[in-house]
Amino acid sequence: MRILAKISNNKYIIPCKDGSQNIKWLISEILKRHQDDQIVNDCHQVNAKLRLRNANGGMLHNHDTIVDVLTDDEEVILEPRAKNCPDGQIMHCDNTDDKMIVTVDGCSLTIADLVHIGGGKIKLTISDSALEGVSKARGFLDEIVESRKVTYGVNTGFGKFAKTIISDENLVILQENLIRSHAAGVGKPLSVELTRMLFALRINILSKGYSGISPEVLLQMIDIFNAGCLPLVPEQGTVGASGDLAPLSHVALGLLGEGKMWSSQTGWADAADVLAFHALKPIKLGPKEGLALINGTQLISSVGCLAVYRAQRIARQADIVAALSLEGLKGIVKAFDPKLHAIRLHKGQNEVAARLRAVLRSSMHPSEITSDENDYARVQDCYSLRCTPQVHGVVHDTIKFVSETLTNEMNSATDNPVVFWKDQEIISGGNFHGEYPAKMLDYLAIGIHELANISERRIERMLNPGLSDLPAFLVSQGGLNSGFMIAHCTAAALVSENKVLTHPASVDSISTSAAQEDHVSMGGFAARKALQVVEHVEQVIAIELLAACQAIDLRRPLKTTEPLEKIHALVRSVVKPWDKDRYFAPDIEAATNLLRENKVWEAVEPYIEKYQSVAN
Repeated sequence: MRILAKISNNKYIIPCKDGSQNIKWLISEILKRHQDDQIVNDCHQVNAKLRLRNANGGMLHNHDTIVDVLTDDEEVILEPRAKNCPDGQIMHCDNTDDKMIVTVDGCSLTIADLVHIGGGKIKLTISDSALEGVSKARGFLDEIVESRKVTYGVNTGFGKFAKTIISDENLVILQENLIRSHAAGVGKPLSVELTRMLFALRINILSKGYSGISPEVLLQMIDIFNAGCLPLVPEQGTVGASGDLAPLSHVALGLLGEGKMWSSQTGWADAADVLAFHALKPIKLGPKEGLALINGTQLISSVGCLAVYRAQRIARQADIVAALSLEGLKGIVKAFDPKLHAIRLHKGQNEVAARLRAVLRSSMHPSEITSDENDYARVQDCYSLRCTPQVHGVVHDTIKFVSETLTNEMNSATDNPVVFWKDQEIISGGNFHGEYPAKMLDYLAIGIHELANISERRIERMLNPGLSDLPAFLVSQGGLNSGFMIAHCTAAALVSENKVLTHPASVDSISTSAAQEDHVSMGGFAARKALQVVEHVEQVIAIELLAACQAIDLRRPLKTTEPLEKIHALVRSVVKPWDKDRYFAPDIEAATNLLRENKVWEAVEPYIEKYQSVAN
């Protein structure tokens, strides 16, 4: 068996014998053959790791066996992955002027790319091939305009007014009126981070070449984005079909030099003034270009991408925090035996059990707190400990399912009508409908919530002296000190709020536009709820992390396993032990920040990789 590998501009043939080696071995073999070390230097500059993908964009995990994921003579591409990206997600970038460059083409943007774009340290460019497609689509549309063929959104009204024909002299006014009238959102503005993501994602979709936008307008949008100029976008007002009309109209309004806009140099000001400050001109729309700017699911998808990105991070770290709680409670390790989980075929369950084995007591990582004798004496633990792989596992599987579907959505043409320049045809359809991302984000909220649900039960078990041998509320001199009593109430409150927030938004629909748009997805609310649920989960897991570390402190001088001691030391670097009552909220915030910054996973990942390499 052999693999065709590409790195930078070089290609190599890698013999793999029977393909029994893993992807990590393949990466090392590619690097050995790579004489030009430029890409390695680039990775160093952006603090990146290397990740491998196949020619179709599928991400390959280090521990996958080659023969299981690749075929003979298949091509793979080795690229840098930006720091803190989840496994399997790659930032396609160059490094210039202290800002990374992401090339958009409407086909290959990843969730990690988009989240990093939201951070404000990335500029966009469009690939030559994508720009050529945009130009040809516009050329065909211009021919339609000249022929005066009646075409929805080009020379007709919108929605219920689809049968109203617009005269030639009013075609531009039609597009401008569309933007102004549809910029009708309410509520607090999207954060700067989410606005960047929304703006960038719309640019990516336009780059597919099915919208009919002119290359000049698209390039002008990229210039405005790269200058850091962001329109004010209220978060409410979309029903998720016909796309996210209101929020995308607010984006377009700013590009026209109307409404409010922000940049780091100007702050919030009139859009025309912000553009002028950056020596930029407002966009001038041609036929269909207003509609091209606002027809799509990019509000749902951008908020959803941030939710699923943070969900990926907290889910992996929740596994580790659960292991720390199990140690603090002297839990039974035998429940995670690989034989037990192998006979239940769910991938997520088996992955979680493997992670727990990698950090809990084993021949590689002994513990002074738990022992085989302890396991035999207790027989079995409560469900919140024993069933961690089964409960956490389905969360991981849900996140993967949602991630795959959202990645498809963020690289899909969601316009109406759609311009097929190769076929010389314009088709009106329903690609703008947000049911796909709406359903996915309802699934995400329901799935990720369960991490907090079971976490709260483990917190209760550590605090309740009737359920463990630890002191009440994990504090000495109980009565004088309340310890973790109200921290647990906070966790319980967040879990109960999530029970309401996880009610699916997408089961609702309401007719709009005089019953022309008579079924909608409610995806905008699904996305906002999902992000809020993820935030609550982060905070509950943070409280469990603090409680578990306190439980370990109360077991001293005994020590837990080396990887879990590493996590304990990480937490103690920002939060001191709880020896008497003090202001609690800052501790929760500090622990939450560790989780949001992926620090718990980064601390333990080398131990997991080493354990699994030996186990495999």
